[in-house]
Amino acid sequence: MSRAAEELNRRMLRSRDSMDGAYAQPLDIPALARIAHVSQAHFIRTFRATFGETPHRYLQRRRVERAMYLLRATDRSVTEVCLDVGFTSLGTFSRSFHEIVGQAPSAYRERGPIPPVPTCFAMAWTRPSSFREADVREVGLG
Repeated sequence: MSRAAEELNRRMLRSRDSMDGAYAQPLDIPALARIAHVSQAHFIRTFRATFGETPHRYLQRRRVERAMYLLRATDRSVTEVCLDVGFTSLGTFSRSFHEIVGQAPSAYRERGPIPPVPTCFAMAWTRPSSFREADVREVGLG
């Protein structure tokens, strides 16, 4: 890998880290592109090539992953969780949650509280199944 490609990857990681830290805030492509030192269009293309999904989809997935935790670890309403993780519409939240997790937020909550296990196991176990399948394919087991 060339030095330029490595540097671009580092800048993409920095922008993704910024998204992780501010997942509840609105997606700001111009600011993320500035972090990566590229144009907005190039940022979106490069982000997708680097991480396999668009910045918008990545942010939605991060929000849903956080919502998964809040639904099972707190007694907040689905609407409160929706707003806490950065969605502004309950309909969009429910649709995105169902697309990623495979069930409605209220049905997911019915699984009960997260069992007391090490965090790394809980995160791996509660990660949406489509991503576990992708991880399996990535290591050549699927």
